[in-house]
Amino acid sequence: MDLSFTAFIGQMAQYPSLAVILVLVIGVTIVSGATDAPNAIATAVSTRCMKPTTALITAAIFNFVGLVGMTYISTAVAGTMFGMVNFQGDTHLALMALEAAMIGSIGWGFVCWFFGIPASKSHSLIAGITGAAIALNGWAGVVPSEWVKVLYGMAFSLIAGFALGYLAVKLVEAILKNFTRQIADKTCVVFQDICAAALSFLHGAQDGQKFMSIAMMGIAMSFGMGATGDTQFPMWLMVICSLAISFGTLIGGKRIIKSVAMEMVSLEKHQGVAASVGTVVTLLVSSLTGMPVSTSHCSTSSIMGVGAERNPREVNWAVAGKMVTAWVITFPACGIIGFILAKIFMTLF
Repeated sequence: MDLSFTAFIGQMAQYPSLAVILVLVIGVTIVSGATDAPNAIATAVSTRCMKPTTALITAAIFNFVGLVGMTYISTAVAGTMFGMVNFQGDTHLALMALEAAMIGSIGWGFVCWFFGIPASKSHSLIAGITGAAIALNGWAGVVPSEWVKVLYGMAFSLIAGFALGYLAVKLVEAILKNFTRQIADKTCVVFQDICAAALSFLHGAQDGQKFMSIAMMGIAMSFGMGATGDTQFPMWLMVICSLAISFGTLIGGKRIIKSVAMEMVSLEKHQGVAASVGTVVTLLVSSLTGMPVSTSHCSTSSIMGVGAERNPREVNWAVAGKMVTAWVITFPACGIIGFILAKIFMTLF
């Protein structure tokens, strides 16, 4: 299949909805950059290892690099996105259903961003396209053997993030116990900067593939290949999505940074390093095994693990509870929105 930009333009002549889907993919990727990407740098900012502006620029750059770089290393997450839903059938109706799912996901993400809640764009997207697939093909629109990886990812990100954060802070404290406070702080700043770059890379790797997968579904369906897609992403699509996620990070990052680390628990520099290490490992394992996870899930649970190791009472569980509530309602809310919008779009257009 010719995946050049010229071929894509040619397909748009037959299926104008492809252009709409690409615009929506760009939109939802920008929203992800504004809502999820800042979680990667939240601890670096809250522990004063990086200035907010420097951290946002770092995140923007490494989100770009991560999306492109990981796509050449592994497309496991994209494979899960392709395989968990079934959009086979009438091409026009399938494209309309995809449009509906994207619109619902963008709307939900904007609401959460406005209220400063780091809700999972990954989960809203997954729920939205699942609802749309059900609207198109009934329960046959869901492939349980692949969709269950989403549940694995949720459990893994919460449990592993918390446990790794808890254990990492013990390890970091053991390593630094013979250092002077000044040397320990300087060491932590260096490692926190490295971790911020690594986390931004991995966020781009995770979320970038999810959103590019939607564009690839649309392209594949327009070529008569169903929604199985082709994980050989064209460079033009990677560049567009990379720029979108980086742009979103720059324009919307500060609001989310505040609620993730600065309000949940007060972290020392060495604790920030531990939280970042826990998040890095969780995201890396998830990306290589094809589990779609949320950066906000991984980051938040790791921060909570670090805080709980010191004193569970120092963790602002009310803030954590607010975010967990948002995560819990995201699946049914976005699934229903995707289903209803898909039915409307398929009927009217």
